[in-house]
Amino acid sequence: ARRPVALLVHPERWERRLAGAEEQAVAARLRSDRSGMEEDGWFIGLHNPPLRLVVVGAVHIAQPLVQMARLAGYDPVLIDPRAAFGSAARFPGERILEDWPDEAMAALEPDSRTAVVTLTHDPKLDDPAILATLGTEAFYLGCLGSTRTHAKRLDRLRAAGVAEPDIARIHAPVGLDIGAKTPAEIAVSVLAQITQVLRQG
Repeated sequence: ARRPVALLVHPERWERRLAGAEEQAVAARLRSDRSGMEEDGWFIGLHNPPLRLVVVGAVHIAQPLVQMARLAGYDPVLIDPRAAFGSAARFPGERILEDWPDEAMAALEPDSRTAVVTLTHDPKLDDPAILATLGTEAFYLGCLGSTRTHAKRLDRLRAAGVAEPDIARIHAPVGLDIGAKTPAEIAVSVLAQITQVLRQG
């Protein structure tokens, strides 16, 4: 399983133990990806799984997004059951799952080191991915679409029984508001927001 863990060592007392994100100091260091010495004399050595970005919809925005994500240290995974969209010609060298999003999410098991972005504008693809992600520890869930599109999405999610605290986890319209217009600019805004949530909470 992809589970973050830390090895705590007290050099003066020759003590050591394993700890997870339930300890505040460990959680803060796991979030920042920085091992180091604490004021109480414990050294916290991190063993974090790689960051992962799951992109639902192999659309134009996904092309620069997966490239930028890889440069930022993420392991990108594309999900799109439409073979013409998620082709190796359009995404050379990328991992592409041609499954329905709910099935792909069940196989991927998003965790606290996973960000998920839905880009298709198609409720038949986006909504199952959103519902599957809300049942996980994914640290980020962003959904492409206008404010009006998102309002309709929220109506569907509420009708499906999604609780308000889960709805509040959704970042939509996706990305920081930097006036992005082109696919590459939108990808920058999305990755910037993912980074902000990862590092600042």
